Amino acid sequence: MPRATLVFLCVLHLNTVSGCELFGRFDMPSLFHHGDIMIGGIFPVSYKEIRSTSTFEREPPGVKCAGYDLVYLFLLFMLACLFLLSLLVYVHVQQQLCNFINLFRFDLRAFRWTQVMIFAIEEINKDPALLPNISLGYRILNSCSFPANTLRAALTLASRPEETEFNSSCPPTISAVIAASGSSQSLAVAGTLGPFQVPIVSYFSTCACLSDRAKYPTFFRTIPSDYFQAKALAALVKHFGWQWIGAIQSDNDYGRNGILSFTEEVKKLGVCIAFVGTIARTYSMDKILDVVEMIRRSTVKVILAFVPEGDFYPLMKEVVKQNITGIQWIASEGWITATKPSTPEIYQAFGGALGFVMQKMAMPKLKPFLTNINPYTDPSAAFVKDFWEIMVGCRPVLPEEHRMDKICTGNETLLNSQHAFFDVTQLRATYNVYKAVYAIAHALHQLIFCKPAGQKPVRPCLNVVNFRNEFGDDVFFDENGDPPASYDIINWQLRNGQVQHVTLDCYNQLNMSVPTSVCSNVCPVGTRKAQIKGKPTCCFDCIPCADGTIANSTGAADCTPCPQEYWSNERKDECIPKTTEFLRYHEPMGIALTVVSLLGASLSLVTMMVFIHYRETPVIKASNSELSCFLLFSLFLCFLCPLTFMGRPTVWTCMLRHTAFGVTFALCISCVLGKTIVVVTAFKATIPGNKVAGKFGPAQQRIIVCSCTMIQILICVLWLKFKPPFPDMVFRYSNKKIVLECNTGSEAAFYAVLGYIGILAIVCLVLAFLARKLPDNFNEAKFITFSMLIFCAVWITFIPAYISSPGKFTVAVEIFAILSSAFGLLSSIFAPKCYIILVKPEKNTKKHVMGKKMNKK
Repeated sequence: MPRATLVFLCVLHLNTVSGCELFGRFDMPSLFHHGDIMIGGIFPVSYKEIRSTSTFEREPPGVKCAGYDLVYLFLLFMLACLFLLSLLVYVHVQQQLCNFINLFRFDLRAFRWTQVMIFAIEEINKDPALLPNISLGYRILNSCSFPANTLRAALTLASRPEETEFNSSCPPTISAVIAASGSSQSLAVAGTLGPFQVPIVSYFSTCACLSDRAKYPTFFRTIPSDYFQAKALAALVKHFGWQWIGAIQSDNDYGRNGILSFTEEVKKLGVCIAFVGTIARTYSMDKILDVVEMIRRSTVKVILAFVPEGDFYPLMKEVVKQNITGIQWIASEGWITATKPSTPEIYQAFGGALGFVMQKMAMPKLKPFLTNINPYTDPSAAFVKDFWEIMVGCRPVLPEEHRMDKICTGNETLLNSQHAFFDVTQLRATYNVYKAVYAIAHALHQLIFCKPAGQKPVRPCLNVVNFRNEFGDDVFFDENGDPPASYDIINWQLRNGQVQHVTLDCYNQLNMSVPTSVCSNVCPVGTRKAQIKGKPTCCFDCIPCADGTIANSTGAADCTPCPQEYWSNERKDECIPKTTEFLRYHEPMGIALTVVSLLGASLSLVTMMVFIHYRETPVIKASNSELSCFLLFSLFLCFLCPLTFMGRPTVWTCMLRHTAFGVTFALCISCVLGKTIVVVTAFKATIPGNKVAGKFGPAQQRIIVCSCTMIQILICVLWLKFKPPFPDMVFRYSNKKIVLECNTGSEAAFYAVLGYIGILAIVCLVLAFLARKLPDNFNEAKFITFSMLIFCAVWITFIPAYISSPGKFTVAVEIFAILSSAFGLLSSIFAPKCYIILVKPEKNTKKHVMGKKMNKK
């Protein structure tokens, strides 16, 4: 842990020059005790300074703090009116109002600070080990809680004490100052006395700006910097999950810098400040009401008040008056343990307040010192008479005074008082004053006794304050003049009708329900934040995630896209696998196509069996039984091809389905082409002298069928070798499903297969059309022409339907085209022959087959 120096620059500010002359003085009451070395103290014993307008025509009047004397004249006037009604009522009312006015203007806590400073100095003077043979003196002034008056007090301390006589030699000026209670006041003192190398030790100024050693090289403090308090408050906000809070700052350096430090810390945590209200004890009621209205209109449930007690108390009373409740107040150390607002009345709106304060300390030896305070011991001591009147309830009157209010008898005592002023078990700022006095004393001791008397120093003065006091505390400062940060968590709780400042060991000891304070509720899963224009980042709308994206945690800023194979569920909080789509055997469409395919294959086999059984009949002989059987076998294979198009695509099924389709249909059309050529040559044979029919026998027919089929096989082999079909996942048809299909690999090869089949079909159609008028009763060319018309019509319509059909319907269209064209060939070519063979056997004669030709002859 760093050890820092309290720099006194080896200068005690001892002034031994005689004949000093004081040109002017501020008329400021003080507590004074002469010593070899003087220490100054500035404390806010009064709450407010009474300002007067200077006309610059004469010397300005002395500084007065808001208090009893000015109000007393008005009070006497009012009481004089009441005197006519009842003397008894007059005395009672006057006494109660006097006590109230003194209580309002007199800060008991600050007065205790002055007494602790005196107590510590007296302890040091009695300690033979610390500053032996050197007495410490003090001069304590009232700052009236106002920077300008604090500056007057600092200048007064830097000049010759007014309590000494002018004919004496100039007494020692102060060697250090214990000041001040507020950061703005300390800035004024440090900025004024710092250039003169006067050390200032503050007991209650926490502004982080005072740690700037370039500006304030002689400023030290026994209270941690707001830099650490801001971090502690931010951690408190984070612990309870508050994201939408308000802030109240005092109109001074303490409030502004404190809120600035806090804002910087909470912004790192994503916390938003809804508003920042500014108040001060000198503000008019209209300004205070504006802040109250700001609190009333806001939706925040948590408000941080970074203000001192005196600035915050008027606002607290107004909040209670307007019954603004349901707010969790977070307090700075400036008011969380203050006695004045800790009343059951204020608790109605501020109960459960949380804040951080310095760690407490018990000082048992202090209580006898406080109970021995007596106005009769030193009648000229400042502030003591007002304190006595508050505590005892009567006004001590000295011989030269004549008062009309209740007079003390002189027998009053504070020994049995139960007032909180005498509670020395939970001292915080008071303990800081005590440490400040001892820090100065130890620094002076090291400064004076760092070398043997009358000898040159063998090393520089240590100027390092690092000691352990009687309470076991290590007192030291870091390089910025700050002490180590250590805080207690304080919670306001009402016990036995009294507001207690309960120190918490952990948050579980909170005797209250912790509110929720957010501008917008946390977005649930499946939604994302959408910033509201013109609002802080904590104010947002919750927008459902788009399809295909998810937010699986609350408060998501953005939705996360699902991987390509996944899709978001209905709640948009989980990515689920997309459904896969392909033509299945067990779905209705697959079942229907399978049944039709097997039916066609069965009909082809049955027809083949009929043709084999009746191969010697005229109808079968006239239709070329060998080519007919080849054609029926190819149709059988064509009807089985659709079965390879159904089911989950694999590498083998994808290669098989397209090549099998191409080869079987090429074989089929080749057989039809052979039959057509046979019919045409038969017609040519009827012409005298034509020998074409003799040259086109069974061998030539087989060669045509095989050669035409081999060309298609060659195309398919090249296709499979270079760019074979493969199973593919298609995402373009739907966001929620994956279409599994066979990618053709090469579109050119696919359309080459179709094109070749189309060429064969067109050749067949042309030849059959030319032979459609043969003079036979059974003209097969007519049936071939009709079948080719059906075939071409089916495949011409197939191409646009194939291209435009999505997903599995593309496969269904292709299967439908295969089955339709196959049934067209089977029904057009073989149905008439089967009809004659099976239904009209009487027509299955050579006479009937050749009937038309013979009739013409």
